[in-house]
Amino acid sequence: QVQLVESGGGSVQSGGSLRLSCVASGISLSSHWTGWFRQAPGKSRETIVHIGNSGVPEYGHAVRGRFIFSQDNAENTMYLQMNDLRPEDTAMYYCAAARPGRAILSGWGYNWEGRGTQVTVFS
Repeated sequence: QVQLVESGGGSVQSGGSLRLSCVASGISLSSHWTGWFRQAPGKSRETIVHIGNSGVPEYGHAVRGRFIFSQDNAENTMYLQMNDLRPEDTAMYYCAAARPGRAILSGWGYNWEGRGTQVTVFS
């Protein structure tokens, strides 16, 4: 059974930082496409970062330059370092993984998703 479990969310003041973690079991992240997406109440999913065939993180416009993806294959864990957080970053954050070749768009299409971790940024 595949499980992705996020942690590290919380409440932070605008301009602050948080580091999210996602531990995978049942699959090896090194042989799958991975990524993070978020969803705020009343809004559609938004891609934060996707890592596909190239292995190069592709960041969404809203977070480019502020968020940094990393992955520890030995620990089968992916991370999202979030800097310069803003109130508009408030959302539930999810990690996800997909078999290579899946059509991934706007956070949809992954084979597996975690349950999410809440990030709240107050001004």
